[in-house]
Amino acid sequence: MAQDSSRPEFWDTRYRDGTTPWDAGGVPARLLEWLEENPSKLRVLVPGCGSGYEVRAFAERGHDVLGIDFSDAAIEAAGAGHVRKADFFRLAEPPYDVVYERTFLCALPRRLWSDWGRKIAELVRPGGRLAGFFYLNDNERGPPFGISPDRLNELLEGAFVREENRIIPAVQSVPVLAGHEVWQVWKRRL
Repeated sequence: MAQDSSRPEFWDTRYRDGTTPWDAGGVPARLLEWLEENPSKLRVLVPGCGSGYEVRAFAERGHDVLGIDFSDAAIEAAGAGHVRKADFFRLAEPPYDVVYERTFLCALPRRLWSDWGRKIAELVRPGGRLAGFFYLNDNERGPPFGISPDRLNELLEGAFVREENRIIPAVQSVPVLAGHEVWQVWKRRL
């Protein structure tokens, strides 16, 4: 089994074997609340979309959403519509109103985090948002690779201002993330 989570084969193996402990089987309650609070139509990117639950939630509310993953098995799980195969770090798109985060950053090896921070700043338009769930933990092994609040701030504060920070109750997380997820919204500086 491939051990490098920066490679598609790592994820293909897990999806095909049904080893997907990060898969919540649906859309998180906080995202549904946020969508109700923000009804205007947005252009949305969901990197590492996996099974695509959140992609469908955005699409059902009329948003122009694109889910990407570089794992063929994940794309098969997500099904057709609003999902395509793409490498986040090579994505060449006009900036989005919103980039949604859930288990993408924590799936990346730590050596890629600075690249992630730079790419997120490119993909969110000035005044747009990075919104989603972040896995704050100091674990040594992953994935999921936990990030400290200070490290997350370091990656984002140059280009973003945090607007919201809400601890997610453990019962609203999957067991592998329980007690360590926070909902955050970051606004891209103008």
